[in-house]
Amino acid sequence: MKFSKKYFLSGLLFGLVLLFTYIFSQPDGKLHLIFCDVGQGDAVYIKTPGGSDLLIDGGPNDKVLSCLGSNMPFYDRTIDIVVLTHPEKDHLQGLISVLERYSVKYFVIGAVGNQSEGYKKLVELIAGNEIPYKNLYRGDYFSLDEVRFNVLWPDRNWAAQSLDTEAGGQIMAANINQPGSHVLGLSTKINLNDFSYILHLKYREFDALFTGDGDIKVQPLLLQAGRLPDVEVLKFPHHGSKTGIMTEFLDKIKPEAAVISVGKNPWGHPTKEALLTLDERKIKIYRTDTDGEIRFTTDGIVWNN
Repeated sequence: MKFSKKYFLSGLLFGLVLLFTYIFSQPDGKLHLIFCDVGQGDAVYIKTPGGSDLLIDGGPNDKVLSCLGSNMPFYDRTIDIVVLTHPEKDHLQGLISVLERYSVKYFVIGAVGNQSEGYKKLVELIAGNEIPYKNLYRGDYFSLDEVRFNVLWPDRNWAAQSLDTEAGGQIMAANINQPGSHVLGLSTKINLNDFSYILHLKYREFDALFTGDGDIKVQPLLLQAGRLPDVEVLKFPHHGSKTGIMTEFLDKIKPEAAVISVGKNPWGHPTKEALLTLDERKIKIYRTDTDGEIRFTTDGIVWNN
């Protein structure tokens, strides 16, 4: 049997490419935060120092796949945890494409839902792929490697009391308050933004806050609860809306950098009020509509963009 030198060299080159790709894609012992450019929506990819993958929201389309593809090795088709902050299209739609193409080990999702086709499809994929899921509330946390994610919002009692009793909410509220019970798609008259997960990422001395669309309606309740962290990086709530953040809340958490995930929109996001509030405090502003994909890297002590 004769071997073609051309095919041998091609195979050797391909093998070397795979080898170098594997070597250079190994965990570097640092935490990476990537704010994906998905247009008018949210999607944040996080790689932990040990190489675990977490995705918070998926944006309004499948652009999140490009973000994952450029930040995860091509052979890695598994995401350890996916978090949906709240079930609105600009946060959930891209997760449908993610669940169709990636294996997801665990899903964090709120109890409330809606009747949109996108939400129904997402729930169908979670069930069909038998992905374990949990509803989390203030005081809960989860960890990946050394990175801890503390849930600051929603509050369990607040969520139970906010359910639509006309849709059987009293029964559903009992389920929320029952330990070990996890539900999907509950009806509510409250704006879905108010149910957004607000997550505090803690890695050694580095802190970041992911807010979804949790704006000035819920921030007073967080201030009342106390124990808000000082953070290095803030994901600015609700795409830089006028009502995105209270000055008291901002002054409490004291971020050094704020990321506004935003695209072309009819609401004027980010608003001049939001930008001025940040600028007055000399907080470094990053915007996905002007900066594209935004990255932060830290060893838990020193961080950089």
